[in-house]
Amino acid sequence: MQATSTLLAPSILSADFTRLASSIEIAEKAGADWMHCDVMDGTFVPNITFGPLIVQAIASCTNMIIDTHLMIADPDRYIEDFVKAGSHQITVHQEACNHLHRTVQFIRSFGVKAGVSINPATPVSVLEAILCDLDLVLVMSVNPGFGGQKFIPSSIDKIRQLHSMRLQMNPDMVIAVDGGITEENAGSVVSAGADALIAGTAFFRASDPSAAAAGIKSITR
Repeated sequence: MQATSTLLAPSILSADFTRLASSIEIAEKAGADWMHCDVMDGTFVPNITFGPLIVQAIASCTNMIIDTHLMIADPDRYIEDFVKAGSHQITVHQEACNHLHRTVQFIRSFGVKAGVSINPATPVSVLEAILCDLDLVLVMSVNPGFGGQKFIPSSIDKIRQLHSMRLQMNPDMVIAVDGGITEENAGSVVSAGADALIAGTAFFRASDPSAAAAGIKSITR
């Protein structure tokens, strides 16, 4: 397999919201590939963040891919709003969707990429029936709801399992990992099969975000 550089997706949730445009500019100059938007509703996860208006503001400040992660109950109600706000790809949670295939097809009907995320306690096997329909799988390596948590080591085995499934069923699918990513563990995560790393604290709270980004993006598989 040809070596490919790692995609970096800074999580805007860890940015300084009083200087949102400047934070996005820092990410752009550092060479980030996506801008990751964590949307939480206080129901599916125990925290509330922001909605389509903030995503729209972010999209108006950058040409980066807007990667919207819906950690919300009944996401079908809001998918169109987040598409209109400027999302290029939308990820929903397997645990939050009663009819996951229908939700994935609904996302794709708007011409954007569709992803599914799984929580730490959810096995990758639940995605087997839908893997061929996905552009992206997001493996949560912390329990969703709050930034700054420590990486759950068992996530490495899940990434390996998912990578093996991907090779057999959907080689073009992207594997992303979100939660507790640092320069120290990024190499192991990528070696296991990840293509894209979501980095919040490790990027926006770094003393030198550009150096942190360069360290992550230099990792190849």
